[in-house]
Amino acid sequence: MSALDFDSTSKTITAGRFELHYHEAGHESIAEPEAQVPVLFLHGSGPGVTAWSNFAGNFPVFAKQFHTILLDMPGFGKSSDLEWEKAYPMIAAEAIDAFCEAKGIAQVDIVGNSMGGNVACETALAYPHRVRKMALMGPGGLAAPLFTPEPSEGSRRLFEFLGDPSDEKMSAWVDTMVGNKKVVSDELIRQRTEAATAPGAVERMYAIFGSILKPENAYTPLYARASQIRQETLLIWGRDDRMLPYEQAHFAFRQLPKAELHAFSRCGHWAMIEQKDKFERLVIDFFTH
Repeated sequence: MSALDFDSTSKTITAGRFELHYHEAGHESIAEPEAQVPVLFLHGSGPGVTAWSNFAGNFPVFAKQFHTILLDMPGFGKSSDLEWEKAYPMIAAEAIDAFCEAKGIAQVDIVGNSMGGNVACETALAYPHRVRKMALMGPGGLAAPLFTPEPSEGSRRLFEFLGDPSDEKMSAWVDTMVGNKKVVSDELIRQRTEAATAPGAVERMYAIFGSILKPENAYTPLYARASQIRQETLLIWGRDDRMLPYEQAHFAFRQLPKAELHAFSRCGHWAMIEQKDKFERLVIDFFTH
């Protein structure tokens, strides 16, 4: 397999009303067992985030064993914007279904981080035939904040950045995302700030978050519907998560009928980066057994 760099794996597709960008590898060299389905990675919602920024490090490992796809969800990365006439996670779930239809993919296993976990669950609810299993890292929307104040520290730092973007405010936000600060470099902060301050990036974030909060969109919280999710789900949480605090893991675990829960110490919101090797072994085992 050739090196999986950004350009060599970058693709775009028209899927229904969506123009979607993604990275793909593994499908040409793998004789897939009948029971194995492609693995679709869904990123979170932070400023400047893309599928590549979340999962580039995990991509080669999964592509050795699976048909692996990293998708920029609508309004992120190189995927196109829309008018968000419904709450964003529901529109993104529609995009997942349209993407699978356009690619001729019957069913996927989904790895979702933060809002990507929320979108994975909405896809499992609205298009249950598309989703076999889910591995969700600090998934958004699956828990009511019973034991921690709202908004979380991470959410406050996020909106402080959006209100007045700077390297300092990006650094303060990223600090709330990690338990292991060694994974954060000056280069990461610079890249994230640059992407998050590109023309229209801040406005995109406000529009996406706003679509969930608009009363006219009548978005029923995901945690109120979680008991309807029938897919096997692996919940992964960092004990030091300050974006979606660890206490929420137990609420989500109780609601999902077919769930397992794994917690990492020395880990915040980015388990796929902070506990990379253990995360990869855990998820690959879950998808293959």
